[in-house]
Amino acid sequence: KLGFIPTAIAVIEVVMSVAETEADLRGILGSAQGLSVQKSRPQLDKHSRQFIAMSPFLTLATANAKGRADVSPRGDPPGFVHVVDDKTILIPDRPGNNRLDTMVNIVENPNVACLFFIPGFEDTLRLAGRAKITHDGELLKHCMVNGKAPKVGVLISIEEVFLHCAKALKRSKLWQDDYMQDRSMMPSIARIILEQTCESGVDENVASEADTSVEDNYRNELY
Repeated sequence: KLGFIPTAIAVIEVVMSVAETEADLRGILGSAQGLSVQKSRPQLDKHSRQFIAMSPFLTLATANAKGRADVSPRGDPPGFVHVVDDKTILIPDRPGNNRLDTMVNIVENPNVACLFFIPGFEDTLRLAGRAKITHDGELLKHCMVNGKAPKVGVLISIEEVFLHCAKALKRSKLWQDDYMQDRSMMPSIARIILEQTCESGVDENVASEADTSVEDNYRNELY
């Protein structure tokens, strides 16, 4: 029985070390000061507009009515996000797998946040607001690519926008070759999913067909 005592003590220590309130966090990490607070804006300005116009990629965070969170990547040629005005942006939704995690979340809970990236920039742009799903043809025609307009888009009413400092991208060296990995270090996405879902093992013919299907979809179904 004595062998269980260290484990019990360890569990107690972990529980006691958890910060449960903002006051706990501030006591450990301190308060935001100066420009880190002042930089938050309620709408776009010329700099955030330019950042969005140069960005080919963003992540879109949502949560459902119960608070379960999700984050989705969105990408297209630079400027794919349409700036409607200083308080509103439109993110086109391109053909996908129809899981609709992001959009179902928005229908249940309109609070969203975005993180915009520009290759070569180590700063990012953070934006938060309230979203709705639109299928308005007049709006969506601004997001046309290869002559094809999206069926729907995510229309965000901006509540906060600001630039995020470069520390995370400097640490990760995201735009440098230092941590660049050879994709062959892991199986293809199709094979991974088959291995995760086929208890009896992966049939090589099925895996090959799945790889071909995925690549064909990438070539022909981006828009």
